[in-house]
Amino acid sequence: MPLRFLLSSTVRRFSSSAPSGGAAAESRSQKLERIADVLLSLTKEESKDYSTLFRLKLGLNHLVQAGGSVPWAGSGPGPEAAKPAEEKEKTAFDIKLEKFDAAAKIKVIKEVRTFTDLGLKEAKELVEKAPVVLKKGVTKEEAEAIAAKLKEVGATVALE
Repeated sequence: MPLRFLLSSTVRRFSSSAPSGGAAAESRSQKLERIADVLLSLTKEESKDYSTLFRLKLGLNHLVQAGGSVPWAGSGPGPEAAKPAEEKEKTAFDIKLEKFDAAAKIKVIKEVRTFTDLGLKEAKELVEKAPVVLKKGVTKEEAEAIAAKLKEVGATVALE
Protein backbone atom coordinates (compact mmCIF):
# COMPACT_ATOMS: atom_id res chain seq x y z
CA MET A 1 0.00 0.00 0.00
CA PRO A 2 2.79 2.54 0.69
CA LEU A 3 3.85 2.23 -2.95
CA ARG A 4 0.36 3.17 -4.13
CA PHE A 5 0.40 6.17 -1.80
CA LEU A 6 3.78 7.24 -3.15
CA LEU A 7 2.63 6.81 -6.74
CA SER A 8 -0.61 8.71 -6.17
CA SER A 9 1.29 11.62 -4.58
CA THR A 10 3.66 11.62 -7.56
CA VAL A 11 0.71 11.68 -9.95
CA ARG A 12 -0.75 14.66 -8.10
CA ARG A 13 2.59 16.45 -8.31
CA PHE A 14 2.81 15.84 -12.08
CA SER A 15 -0.72 16.97 -12.69
CA SER A 16 -0.28 20.14 -10.62
CA SER A 17 3.02 21.07 -12.33
CA ALA A 18 1.77 20.31 -15.83
CA PRO A 19 1.67 23.13 -18.37
CA SER A 20 -1.65 24.46 -19.49
CA GLY A 21 -3.85 21.81 -20.98
CA GLY A 22 -5.67 19.65 -18.46
CA ALA A 23 -6.12 16.80 -20.95
CA ALA A 24 -2.36 16.27 -21.24
CA ALA A 25 -1.97 16.20 -17.45
CA GLU A 26 -4.89 13.79 -17.13
CA SER A 27 -3.48 11.43 -19.73
CA ARG A 28 -0.09 11.54 -18.00
CA SER A 29 -1.59 10.63 -14.62
CA GLN A 30 -3.65 7.87 -16.24
CA LYS A 31 -0.53 6.53 -17.90
CA LEU A 32 1.33 6.53 -14.57
CA GLU A 33 -1.59 4.79 -12.87
CA ARG A 34 -1.65 2.14 -15.59
CA ILE A 35 2.11 1.56 -15.31
CA ALA A 36 1.87 1.32 -11.52
CA ASP A 37 -0.97 -1.20 -11.76
CA VAL A 38 0.97 -3.33 -14.24
CA LEU A 39 4.12 -3.25 -12.08
CA LEU A 40 2.20 -4.19 -8.95
CA SER A 41 0.56 -7.14 -10.70
CA LEU A 42 3.86 -8.75 -11.79
CA THR A 43 4.83 -12.14 -10.38
CA LYS A 44 8.14 -12.51 -8.54
CA GLU A 45 9.88 -13.94 -11.60
CA GLU A 46 8.49 -11.23 -13.89
CA SER A 47 9.49 -8.60 -11.35
CA LYS A 48 13.05 -9.94 -11.26
CA ASP A 49 13.24 -9.95 -15.07
CA TYR A 50 11.83 -6.41 -15.20
CA SER A 51 14.36 -5.23 -12.63
CA THR A 52 17.23 -6.71 -14.64
CA LEU A 53 15.97 -5.19 -17.89
CA PHE A 54 15.43 -1.79 -16.25
CA ARG A 55 19.01 -1.74 -14.91
CA LEU A 56 20.36 -2.69 -18.34
CA LYS A 57 18.31 0.05 -20.04
CA LEU A 58 19.63 2.62 -17.55
CA GLY A 59 23.21 1.50 -18.17
CA LEU A 60 23.66 0.08 -14.69
CA ASN A 61 25.14 -3.19 -15.95
CA HIS A 62 27.33 -3.56 -12.86
CA LEU A 63 24.16 -3.98 -10.78
CA VAL A 64 22.91 -6.94 -12.81
CA GLN A 65 23.66 -10.12 -10.88
CA ALA A 66 25.89 -12.78 -12.42
CA GLY A 67 23.82 -15.15 -14.49
CA GLY A 68 20.97 -12.64 -14.74
CA SER A 69 19.86 -12.58 -18.32
CA VAL A 70 16.80 -11.03 -19.83
CA PRO A 71 15.03 -13.54 -22.08
CA TRP A 72 13.38 -10.94 -24.32
CA ALA A 73 16.46 -8.72 -24.72
CA GLY A 74 17.37 -10.29 -28.05
CA SER A 75 20.55 -12.11 -29.01
CA GLY A 76 20.39 -14.88 -26.37
CA PRO A 77 21.99 -14.89 -22.97
CA GLY A 78 24.40 -12.14 -22.11
CA PRO A 79 28.07 -12.47 -21.19
CA GLU A 80 27.13 -12.96 -17.54
CA ALA A 81 25.36 -16.22 -18.38
CA ALA A 82 28.37 -17.52 -20.31
CA LYS A 83 30.56 -17.52 -17.19
CA PRO A 84 30.31 -20.66 -15.08
CA ALA A 85 28.74 -20.08 -11.71
CA GLU A 86 31.45 -19.83 -9.12
CA GLU A 87 31.00 -22.40 -6.41
CA LYS A 88 31.08 -21.13 -2.88
CA GLU A 89 33.84 -22.57 -0.80
CA LYS A 90 32.54 -25.06 1.70
CA THR A 91 32.97 -23.92 5.31
CA ALA A 92 31.55 -26.83 7.31
CA PHE A 93 32.78 -30.39 6.86
CA ASP A 94 31.72 -33.81 8.07
CA ILE A 95 34.40 -36.32 9.03
CA LYS A 96 33.51 -39.79 7.80
CA LEU A 97 35.37 -42.92 8.86
CA GLU A 98 35.36 -45.17 5.78
CA LYS A 99 37.35 -48.12 7.15
CA PHE A 100 40.32 -48.97 9.37
CA ASP A 101 42.96 -51.64 9.79
CA ALA A 102 41.89 -54.34 12.24
CA ALA A 103 45.27 -54.12 13.97
CA ALA A 104 44.76 -50.37 14.50
CA LYS A 105 41.23 -50.58 15.92
CA ILE A 106 42.23 -49.62 19.47
CA LYS A 107 44.30 -46.66 18.25
CA VAL A 108 41.38 -45.46 16.11
CA ILE A 109 38.97 -45.72 19.07
CA LYS A 110 41.38 -43.73 21.27
CA GLU A 111 41.75 -41.06 18.57
CA VAL A 112 37.97 -40.82 18.09
CA ARG A 113 37.60 -40.25 21.84
CA THR A 114 40.05 -37.31 21.69
CA PHE A 115 37.83 -35.20 19.44
CA THR A 116 34.40 -36.43 20.60
CA ASP A 117 32.86 -36.48 24.04
CA LEU A 118 32.19 -40.21 23.83
CA GLY A 119 33.04 -42.83 26.38
CA LEU A 120 35.04 -45.92 25.54
CA LYS A 121 31.97 -48.08 24.84
CA GLU A 122 30.25 -45.46 22.64
CA ALA A 123 33.45 -44.73 20.69
CA LYS A 124 34.01 -48.48 20.13
CA GLU A 125 30.43 -48.94 18.86
CA LEU A 126 30.77 -45.93 16.59
CA VAL A 127 34.06 -47.12 15.08
CA GLU A 128 32.66 -50.61 14.52
CA LYS A 129 29.80 -49.16 12.45
CA ALA A 130 32.25 -47.94 9.77
CA PRO A 131 31.54 -46.38 7.32
CA VAL A 132 30.07 -43.74 9.63
CA VAL A 133 30.16 -39.96 10.12
CA LEU A 134 32.22 -39.27 13.23
CA LYS A 135 31.73 -35.52 13.52
CA LYS A 136 29.58 -33.01 11.64
CA GLY A 137 29.95 -29.32 10.86
CA VAL A 138 33.61 -28.74 11.69
CA THR A 139 35.83 -26.12 10.11
CA LYS A 140 38.18 -27.02 7.29
CA GLU A 141 41.31 -26.66 9.43
CA GLU A 142 39.90 -28.77 12.26
CA ALA A 143 38.61 -31.43 9.84
CA GLU A 144 41.99 -31.70 8.11
CA ALA A 145 43.81 -32.00 11.44
CA ILE A 146 41.47 -34.75 12.67
CA ALA A 147 41.67 -36.59 9.34
CA ALA A 148 45.48 -36.48 9.44
CA LYS A 149 45.56 -37.92 12.96
CA LEU A 150 43.14 -40.70 12.04
CA LYS A 151 45.15 -41.55 8.92
CA GLU A 152 48.32 -41.76 11.03
CA VAL A 153 46.77 -44.47 13.20
CA GLY A 154 45.56 -46.51 10.21
CA ALA A 155 42.06 -45.26 9.34
CA THR A 156 40.66 -44.27 5.96
CA VAL A 157 38.84 -40.94 6.32
CA ALA A 158 36.75 -38.82 3.95
CA LEU A 159 35.83 -35.16 4.39
CA GLU A 160 32.37 -34.37 3.11
